[in-house]
Amino acid sequence: MIELLKNIEFEPFLISFKLAGITTLILFFISLPIAWYLSQTKSKLKPYLEAVTALPLVLPPSVLGFYILWALSYNSPIGAFFEEHFGIKLVFNFYGLIIASCFYSLPFMVQPMQSGLESINKNLLEASYISGKSKFQTLFRIAIPNIKPSLMTAIIVTFAHTVGEFGVVLMVGGSIPGETKVASVAIYEFVEIMDYTNAHIYSLIMVILSFLTLLGVYIFNGKQKKLTGLHK
Repeated sequence: MIELLKNIEFEPFLISFKLAGITTLILFFISLPIAWYLSQTKSKLKPYLEAVTALPLVLPPSVLGFYILWALSYNSPIGAFFEEHFGIKLVFNFYGLIIASCFYSLPFMVQPMQSGLESINKNLLEASYISGKSKFQTLFRIAIPNIKPSLMTAIIVTFAHTVGEFGVVLMVGGSIPGETKVASVAIYEFVEIMDYTNAHIYSLIMVILSFLTLLGVYIFNGKQKKLTGLHK
């Protein structure tokens, strides 16, 4: 067993964690204003906006990956702009993976945040507005401190989902060692060449990491509920 562990290349896991960390950080700042708006608005457009943000949940990875790949390629205005002005190719490199990850992990950050913001007592928000606080101040001083469990769920689930994504990552980033070859792609390649021993080891590591991630969420949320109950 020790010999098998010595042969493990941890680079795919490090790339997966790096990608998940950057994606989670970016999505936190992108999703917070989106979730805040969706939780507060009474616009008739709200269902349409919610459907757009949730679309990656129901789209097949091949469909989502194809359109992201097309949008980032040199044949599209976005891809051509970045390559001509910055010399950056957005497909089959780490930059493309970050952009793709932000698209397919968006609902995993937005929905828990929105749910938490909608659960806040409206009287707290109204009292903040009456006291002269702006929406920005109300969000950061009143809303965010009251939705810690939802924020933690959003952050950890987004991180875990990004680590485990396969289809979109493979289509947009391919399998370039040291750059785009993440853990899920490495497992796929082991299965392709029928190296089931390494496939088992890599898969087991992913199962353990996923379990520990979810366990952390439930433990944290359980403690927050107990603290809330004590304050009441």
